[in-house]
Order: sequence, then structure tokens, then C-alpha cells
Amino acid sequence: MSSTRKRWILAIGGGAVVIIVALAFFVLLPGKDTPAAKPVSENKPDTVATTTSAAPVEHPGKVAEKFLDYFAAQRFENAAALTDDPNAARAQLSQVVQDLHPTSIKTTATALPPDTASGQVDVQFEVAWSFDTRVWQYGSGFAMARSGDRWLVHWAPTLVHPDLAAGDRLAFVAPPDRAPALVDRDGKPVLGWQGATAQPVDPAFAPLLTTALRSAAGGGAGSGGGARIVRRDAAGKELENLFGETVVATDPVKTTLSVRSQSAAQAAVDSVDKPAYLVAIDAPTGGILAVAQNSAAGGAPKALNGLFPPGSTFKVATATAAMAAGKATANTPLNCPASAVISTRAVHNAGNFDLGTVPLHKAFAESCNTTFAALAAGLPANSLPDAAAQFGLAADFEIPGLSTQTGHVRPAQSGPEQVENSIGQGTVQASPFGLALMAATVDKGAPVTPQLFPTKPTVVKSGYRGPSAGTVSALRSMMREVVTAGTGRALAGYGPVAGKTGTAQFGDGSQAHGWFAGYRGDVAFAILVEDGGASSAAVAVTGRFLAAAG
Repeated sequence: MSSTRKRWILAIGGGAVVIIVALAFFVLLPGKDTPAAKPVSENKPDTVATTTSAAPVEHPGKVAEKFLDYFAAQRFENAAALTDDPNAARAQLSQVVQDLHPTSIKTTATALPPDTASGQVDVQFEVAWSFDTRVWQYGSGFAMARSGDRWLVHWAPTLVHPDLAAGDRLAFVAPPDRAPALVDRDGKPVLGWQGATAQPVDPAFAPLLTTALRSAAGGGAGSGGGARIVRRDAAGKELENLFGETVVATDPVKTTLSVRSQSAAQAAVDSVDKPAYLVAIDAPTGGILAVAQNSAAGGAPKALNGLFPPGSTFKVATATAAMAAGKATANTPLNCPASAVISTRAVHNAGNFDLGTVPLHKAFAESCNTTFAALAAGLPANSLPDAAAQFGLAADFEIPGLSTQTGHVRPAQSGPEQVENSIGQGTVQASPFGLALMAATVDKGAPVTPQLFPTKPTVVKSGYRGPSAGTVSALRSMMREVVTAGTGRALAGYGPVAGKTGTAQFGDGSQAHGWFAGYRGDVAFAILVEDGGASSAAVAVTGRFLAAAG
């Protein structure tokens, strides 16, 4: 060994051993005991060294989100595969959707496991079941546990709903068959329930009265009309109501309206182009049977509170005043000239007909203006208002949901005004409702209180007494003669109709409204055709109404 090498070894001391060992470890020199390594390409395939790295375990939060997404999408096969009991999960999820029939399901995780999780973790979520316009929402949860290299949802019935026990089922309970909200006098549905709201069965039925009818019906009990979701046991017994309210069956509200009469009335007024109105009343009870007006009449309820000159229909009151004053009876002979000047007022009959001397009932039937103007001229100023009041033309009623007005007749301020008032012109005014009440009073022979709901009485703010029995008897006979042998002859084929025609001039006198007020059996009615030209227009509408009303 050279002196130089010896000094290096001594300098590093024991470190030389380490270095030599390290070099010996990392450097393999070929020798006769150490064969040289072959190139890799020469190694046989089955001798090549390989390494395998395991796939990472999917985080439980991701698994939970997948499960909830599959649940919401109703992909129950996929959702069940992420649970520790796929068969039970698949069966119960499929069954609950089949039972509830939701339009959609929405799930939202509210608490997921932290980023690092081991052992068992819990997941909280909310589920919202949509049923058309209603949504049932609640919170639930489930546990997750690791199974080998997977995280699985632990299946339990409480996952579907926290109150479910083993064997329980959720069930959709359809609302019971509900009675209509409101029916007519014969029990026919007028309003039905749409959820908790009463709506017309036929939107074209009595539109003027819809607000009053709906108000009377009130609101329906129960959200969504009584559909519920309940929890049942394995035997099908209801254990708990989970969503919706039970509807308590109630009888429908009844109105006095008649579906048949109202339909007939509407069709009758719709048959003319001019504004037309019809009101029908059941005379014995005062029940309002129909209120109709056509589109030309507009939306304001003028059938109930519009005031118009009543024309010769007012001769019912004039005849009553004359008989009450002792000036005539139904059989008293009276002159009926074609025209006359009475209290400086020139009066003529329609078409200038001249009957000569005839009994009062004949003058009434043919609507002789000159006869009635002469009778009224000698009566006190308050006689016509007093007579009109006996038929309800000064009465005031508070009918639930309606605004009505019967008429307005004040004492004449002069002789000419008295003459004009006697034939329904001048200052006399009445509504179709008021003249229907007048006809009903004659029909009944006593005061009539109009009603729309039997269980919601009308408040009589200002009532009336009604005419005497003798006057009623005379008027019934005279009004019947109007149809059998007078101006209402066109109605003779519609049964025992009685009434009074009316032609009421307005404006400059060149135009006129047409009226008919009368009754048949227990049904009293009044018809007005604005600017109809003559009573014949109203008579024609009356005929159509009577034919359809039956």
C-alpha cells in the first residue's frame, strides 16, 4: 500500500468501511459468480414484475347525493343498488310512488358527512312530493356504513318518512264525493267545488247572481278539497293523517233559483237584439226563480234595480185606485174614445182604436188609455202612489248579495202629470223586479217577500200591505182577459197565463219600451225589451220563456 493511500484511510478513520460497504452495495461488478443482466426485452413475459394500485373508496357524501338524485328521478333500481338491502329498497320506493302518484319528487341534502369519514355516518335530507298545485315537504334521514371498499345507504322504512315503521305504508286518500256547493230549488247543482272555492257549474248560468251565490256557498273545508296522505299499517288501518285535511261532509246551500227557469229566461232574452230583461218569482214563497238579461243590456243588474217608465202595466195600480175610490168596478161601463183631452193633456189609444162604451175589464184588456186617464183625473194626487204601494212598488228589501229597487211613484204635482202617471208615463218608474213583484202579489193575493236563499232570510226594510181580496179577484179576472181576448192574445196558447201589456214612450216620444207583466200558475214574471217599439216585443219574449220553462 502506498503512503499516500495509507494517509487517506487514516484520515477518515472508520468512515472508509462505510464508503466501501456502500459502494459494494450499489455497484455490482461482473465476475465469474455474477452473470451479467439480460436486456428487459429478452425476459419472458411471465417473469416481468407488475404492481397493482387499489381504486380509492368513494366518499359517502357522494354516494348519498347519488342515492338522493336517483330517488328524485324515480330511478329506483339505481337507488336501491346503493343500499345495503336492494330488494327491500326497490320494492318500497316503487310501492310508495305507485300509491301516492306524485307529479314530481324533489330531494335536497341538508347535512352530508364531513370530508373525512370512517365507520358510520348520518345524512339528513328534505323530500318534496308535488301533487299538481300542492306540495308535501318534510325532513328525513338515513345512516351510511362502510362495507368493504364501498359506502352503502342503510335501508330502513324511516328513510321514506320518519314515522314509518316496518310493515307500514303511505297511502293517498282521494277526497270523498262532495256534495255540490249550492243547488237550485229542485236540488240541481248550480255551484260546484274547485278546491276550496265554489264555482258555477255552468259559467253562463245567472251571471248577475254569481257573486251572491258564491258568497252564500262560502268556502270549502280542507286544503285541495279533502285529498290526504296517510300512514296505514299492514292491515290497511289508517294510523295517522300526514298531509291534507279531512273534509267534513256538509249539505249544499240551496237557492230559490230554478235551473230550468233560469235557462229558459236567459234563452228568451237572448232571442232579441235590443236590451232585454226578465225576472221570475215563485208567488207563494217569494223565491226568485230567474234573473236574466242579454248582452245588449250590459253588465249592470238593471233587471233588479234599473228604473223605467212601466207604460200600461201600471194600469193594474190605476184600476186598483179607481176601484178603491168607488169610481168603478170591473163591470162598470166606461167610455173608450180613440183620443181625448184630459186635464189639458191630449191622450190617444195605440192605433187610435175606439171601443165606445165598454166595461172596465174590457177597457183593461184592450189597454184603453183614454178610459184610464179619465178615471185617474178625478182621483186625489196620492191615490196612484198608494195603490202602487199595495203591489210592493214602494217596498224596500235587503236580499243577501243583491241590490234591488222596485219602483218610484210619487204624488202628481198637476192634473196633466196625474193623467200621464195613470198610464205609466210621467214620473212613474219601475224595475223589471218591481213589476214581477206586482204580478206575484196579484197571483198570491197577499204581500210577497222576495227571497234568494231559504236559509238566509230577506230583511224587509219597508214592507207593504197588499190589495183587498175583492180587488185581487177583479184583477185576476181582468189580467186573464188580457190574454184570452186582449192585447196579450199571442200568449193564449201557453196555458192559463194572466198579465198586462205595456208600451212606454221615452225620449221625444218617438221611441217606446215594450213590457209584459203577469203570471202562470205560481210563477209570476216581468219582461222588458228596451226600445222594443211596442208591447209585442215583450210578449214574444214571454212566449219563448213560457214554452221553455214548461
